[in-house]
Amino acid sequence: MSLDVVDLKSFYAGALGRVARRFVGAILRERWPDCVGLTVVGLGYATPFLGAWREQAVRTLAFMPGEQGVISWPKEGPNAAALVDAAMTPLPDGCVDRLLMIHALENAVDPEELLSEAWRILSPGGRMIVIAPNRRGLWARLDTTPFGQGRPYSRSQMRELMRKTLFSPIYAGEALYMPPFERGLVLRTAGAFERVGAALSLPGAGVHIVEATKQLYRPLVARARSRRTSPVLEPVFAPRGRAITAP
Repeated sequence: MSLDVVDLKSFYAGALGRVARRFVGAILRERWPDCVGLTVVGLGYATPFLGAWREQAVRTLAFMPGEQGVISWPKEGPNAAALVDAAMTPLPDGCVDRLLMIHALENAVDPEELLSEAWRILSPGGRMIVIAPNRRGLWARLDTTPFGQGRPYSRSQMRELMRKTLFSPIYAGEALYMPPFERGLVLRTAGAFERVGAALSLPGAGVHIVEATKQLYRPLVARARSRRTSPVLEPVFAPRGRAITAP
């Protein structure tokens, strides 16, 4: 399936999408249980999860990349969704307290540029959660779900990408241990898959869930400098050299 806003909406409206939303959403609510008075922004396709904080946060916005498309959100009340360039969001520096990035990193043309923009808009002390497909999981190998699109990541790749873009991870977890099949038996046993996989930290989960804060100061790179001996300057009280007589 192509990563289009219509397909994303259809996936989360289906049985498999509802299960994925439940398992991923449980971790998100555990990480961010209280967002009272904060500004929460979702980047990518985050609307299935933003409702958990809509009543708490002072404002909740859904930014969707131009290549994906946009739909109105929420169903009731003023629209809070916008079509944006994910690498150039229309927000001032340091204005976001919580940033949720899902269905964005794996499809970014330049992942470092995307995370640098996230660093810019995140406030000092703010937090970001990035959800990306796990390259070792079955979900990334099948293109029947949105998590099978784009570039999947390993745990070490996620850690290195955070380091390069000046984020400090404070939590790293995984979710979606069940096979990505919309079949009755798989859906009925999804909870058991998730409990066993999380308890034993089994490899092969569908997605990485990484929470990070931004480093406030950019590290300085030490450069070797060659010492140069400056010439000793002496005062000259009378002009030296031969005078030139004008013709």
